[in-house]
Amino acid sequence: MDIKEILEKLYNKEISVEDAKNALSSSSFADLGFAKVDLERKSRCGHAEVIFSQNKSCEHLKKIIQTLIDNKQKNIIATRLSEEQFKMIEREFKNVRFNYDAKLCVFNKDNIIKYKNKAAVVSAGTSDFYVCEEIRETLLAMGIESRAFYDCGVAGIKRLFANLEAIKKFSVIIVVAGMEGALASVIGGLVDCPIIAVPTSVGYGANFNGLAALLSMLNSCAAGTVVVNIDNGFGAAYAAAKIIAMRG
Repeated sequence: MDIKEILEKLYNKEISVEDAKNALSSSSFADLGFAKVDLERKSRCGHAEVIFSQNKSCEHLKKIIQTLIDNKQKNIIATRLSEEQFKMIEREFKNVRFNYDAKLCVFNKDNIIKYKNKAAVVSAGTSDFYVCEEIRETLLAMGIESRAFYDCGVAGIKRLFANLEAIKKFSVIIVVAGMEGALASVIGGLVDCPIIAVPTSVGYGANFNGLAALLSMLNSCAAGTVVVNIDNGFGAAYAAAKIIAMRG
């Protein structure tokens, strides 16, 4: 039972205060030994616990996913999946949306769009595609529509200007860029909505696996631009979802 069910049963005198107390204390997480699965994340934060799959064994991942499903969690996201993990999921689970480019799956999906406001995902180059897909899938799992504008980097800035009027119509813009990460500053100086910048590890040696883009974005003089960690498409999408949820 989730918190709402427990409180409703207590209100309707279907359970005692002591039973409600015990149910509440045991309902917050499921202890699997190797993991303590948070079952109250949705009631606290608006979305079920998200599974970071990297370095997890297939057996552990399977048990975590099943625990969330058994506890009636919806739109469960598993990120950074390996090829082996994808194969296990294909064998073991139904009602799954697969995105191999994003290295992500969504379980118990309901495909419900909850908000009228939408997010734009703007990438500097095609090599940033995998991060953009992680963003778009995460947004969709959280009930938010998005549109991607790929390959709009500053090296051919006319590509950005050709899409600028369309980009300006969105409530939040997520800018994804590797190399020197300049695209976030450029867009930040042209629009009036929040910008979430995602540096990627795409680039040559002096890019330092995304560090150059990260520092460039952090040092942006474009007000209203915030930055997440390198390659953290999920984090950018989650932050954008919070903003859109407030706007409706």
